[in-house]
Amino acid sequence: MVQAQVDPTSSAVSEDSMFEALGTAGTSDAISGRVSIPNKNAGTLIKPDNKNWAGFQRGALPWIFVVALGGMVALLAAFYLIKGRIRVEHGFSGRTILRFSAIERFAHWTLSSTFIILALTGVNVVIGRSVILPLVGEAAFGTMAQWGKLAHNFLAWPFMVALVLIIIFWVAHNIPSKLDLVWIKQGGGLFKKGVHPPAKKFNAGQKVIFWSVVIGGVALSFTGYMMLFPLQAGTPSDWQLYQTIHGLVAAGLSAVIIAHIYIGSVGMEGAFDAMASGQVDENWAKEHHSLWVEEVKAREGQTVAGRTHPAE
Repeated sequence: MVQAQVDPTSSAVSEDSMFEALGTAGTSDAISGRVSIPNKNAGTLIKPDNKNWAGFQRGALPWIFVVALGGMVALLAAFYLIKGRIRVEHGFSGRTILRFSAIERFAHWTLSSTFIILALTGVNVVIGRSVILPLVGEAAFGTMAQWGKLAHNFLAWPFMVALVLIIIFWVAHNIPSKLDLVWIKQGGGLFKKGVHPPAKKFNAGQKVIFWSVVIGGVALSFTGYMMLFPLQAGTPSDWQLYQTIHGLVAAGLSAVIIAHIYIGSVGMEGAFDAMASGQVDENWAKEHHSLWVEEVKAREGQTVAGRTHPAE
């Protein structure tokens, strides 16, 4: 049977008709040319299997980002309108407790600042052409995208270093326990006045954020590395899989971080001080981390006793 000839320069030619003419319709065979260099993959012109991946990148993934980020913002806005800001019920005492050391805050701010830039530049890759390009024009968007790519590639490294640091500093405090079930049953005390479930240095909600950051951060770091060095990723299909995972995890983790930023700033009175100066008000600490306050007070008492009675 003689296959119909297709003029590839015709404006009416479709991709499917070209595949039929080349005998690759309905198959996964790549359309390749001839190359004289050792890398034979460079001769691949069209790979039909890539159509599903490209369609996901252009279609479903942008909507996943919009739903995840927009949905979280809408949810937090509704919570704020209904509940308002979570206040320190007994007011500020004027006495403070050291919650985080300088090195802990350095690791946190390095991780958070790099993640925000990575998230913004990543979102630009996903929805920039459809949302931002029409607003700023091709020249401005091209410059922004170029600098964004450089920032995304290079800031990934301090992000990974900071991720390792927070794991070292806080993993021991974030091991799940039965105490977390009590916190969850009482809704963290966020919905009923006068309810302050006991918690150590990190409550159940903060543990969820910690493990989301750790698991998501490790996944982003690994898949991001594979995307930076595609020869390490294996086949092109493997690279596409890593890119898909990278995008999905980024969307989910970005939504979690938006919630974290809200609670740590406008959502809860006194919470921002923990990462600003490292000192938190004693009443705030007692209402949200009562068992941790007891531990701190016990250590301070032992220290004072040791200084007062060195012979002991």
